[in-house]
Amino acid sequence: MPFTYVPHSDEDRKAMLEAIGVKSVEELFRDVPEHARFPELNLPPAISEMEVRWEVEALAAANFTTADGPCFLGAGAYRHYVPAVVDTILRRGEFYTAYTPYQPEISQGTLQAIFEYQTMICDLTGMEVSNASHYDGATATAEAVITAINVHRLKRKKIVVSPWVHPEYRAVVRTYTQGMGLTIVGDEGDGSVPVETLLDAETACLIVQYPNFLGQIEDLRPYAEAAHAKEALLVVVADPIALGMLKPPGEFGADIVVGEGQSMGAGLNFGGPYLGFFATRMEHVRRMAGRLVGQTVDAEGKRGFVLTLSTREQHIRREKATSNICTNQGLVALAAAVYMAALGRCGMRRVAELCYHKAHYAADQIDRLEGYTVLREKPFFKEFVVRCPRPVSEINRLLLDEWGIIGGYDLGRDYPHLKNHMLVCVTEMNPREEIDLFVEALEEIAQG
Repeated sequence: MPFTYVPHSDEDRKAMLEAIGVKSVEELFRDVPEHARFPELNLPPAISEMEVRWEVEALAAANFTTADGPCFLGAGAYRHYVPAVVDTILRRGEFYTAYTPYQPEISQGTLQAIFEYQTMICDLTGMEVSNASHYDGATATAEAVITAINVHRLKRKKIVVSPWVHPEYRAVVRTYTQGMGLTIVGDEGDGSVPVETLLDAETACLIVQYPNFLGQIEDLRPYAEAAHAKEALLVVVADPIALGMLKPPGEFGADIVVGEGQSMGAGLNFGGPYLGFFATRMEHVRRMAGRLVGQTVDAEGKRGFVLTLSTREQHIRREKATSNICTNQGLVALAAAVYMAALGRCGMRRVAELCYHKAHYAADQIDRLEGYTVLREKPFFKEFVVRCPRPVSEINRLLLDEWGIIGGYDLGRDYPHLKNHMLVCVTEMNPREEIDLFVEALEEIAQG
């Protein structure tokens, strides 16, 4: 019997078989029906490791990535510059292989990094306490719903969600909370019904996005006032890059701020792993899922870090837990911490300003093209909506095939009334030459 890729000698195998009391491998598997023991797999001939690498590299080269051409696709996953220091720190063995820091005496580095991450997330969002952390922004949003219904001691089961919250986040909220008897409203509309009018005495929380899925910047104060008038919580799904220059949700009266931290040092990574950040007010800390690292002093008065909050119910008495989220995306949270520390307050603002101004330059150029119209009823940050003269899927195919450009997001996929509308994203990674090429390509496509 062949033992491909099993690094044991004949003597090793003989000793193991003797230890378990059988004479051969065939005897070891005698309980498996004979016709199923050695099925014909029809595999190709074996090749060497070197040849495998060549084949995989050839397959990888067939992909078209953001490193191969201009990209104007965002919609929740963004191409931002990742400083070299982020990857340098991430690949250190003590961080790269670490998991849960249950033993503070041997986890001080990881605990301090998480503590610093929490502190910077609070500064960014204007909130009082942050956990560390969740799987992604959608999961964090769903956990915010669970926090809200627990704050109301399960007496309120209505959730109001703006239709301009990321469609995938809305879908995850519904999936995550199925079976909990919740009523979720507002998220399937076209925005014609103001979500604040759907609030009532049964509402646990109102969820809005900032900037919203269309890239638009809205004043959150009316939402906060409407929610608090009904004693509901305001949950804000925020873009952390935008918070480098926009007023933080905490200053508008938000009760919980969540979002996707991928843009802070994680790169696109073909879809993951990503990072869900979660921040709230101190009064809700015991209803918050996940873990919280705190700063203390040891017996000698030296500064140290510990898991201040990691309720045992989440590990043992699960039926009594407010949430059963026990783990987190620790390595991606570390990337976000290094990113925020490396850029600092001024650097974060500079990245946000570059995104803002480049996006507005692109919007101005596209708006001049015949057949294209930029929707400008509200101010926008780094994403904006363009009404197109042809189906967006068709435009994107031509952009990629003929110009080597990754186009924007087809909004008609999620919003039928926005058929032939493209969500265009521009970040600091798009130089003026790329933007001008994109505009030229759109113009030629409209004429062709």
